[in-house]
Amino acid sequence: MNKIIFVIIINFFFLNNIFAMEKNVELDSLFDQLKTNDHNSALYIEKKIWKIWSTHPSNDRKGFRLTDMLAQGELLIIKKDFIKAIEIFSLIISIDSSWAEAWNKRATAFYLSGKYEDSIRDIEKVLQLEPRHYGALLGFGLNQIELKNYKAALRSYQEAQKIYPTMKAAKKMIPIIKRLISDQKI
Repeated sequence: MNKIIFVIIINFFFLNNIFAMEKNVELDSLFDQLKTNDHNSALYIEKKIWKIWSTHPSNDRKGFRLTDMLAQGELLIIKKDFIKAIEIFSLIISIDSSWAEAWNKRATAFYLSGKYEDSIRDIEKVLQLEPRHYGALLGFGLNQIELKNYKAALRSYQEAQKIYPTMKAAKKMIPIIKRLISDQKI
């Protein structure tokens, strides 16, 4: 009987690893496609990337539960209940600290509640887990603007633009940040 349970457990982990590897291959392909100059195509690709990021990488009951919890936290952000959102994202992180999007969502809630240093710490974790996370890079830039670290904000937006060349937020913010840097020198 113990051998059967052992085989089931091994198969479970093996299948989850295959599912996660398939998602990584799909993300790699999407990031290659994101380099397009066609803004409409890029928006379509962006939506696919966000869907993957917002879905827990394990294809089991735990993964579905964590995905649902992430969605609940996002609704709390929309309702401006940042404290409860932070609690939910923190719970998700305590269950699976390797899911970059849980860290990213908590960073967003921290930013919106004015806790810029906490947000930056979470963004750094996001970028350790997913260095191509252009959303986290934009969030890092927003935090740096609030802290008047304009050069760090500029670097962050430029890095996001390398990953996602047609991103409107980066195109809009880079000239604004350059003006802030110039004004700071006066």
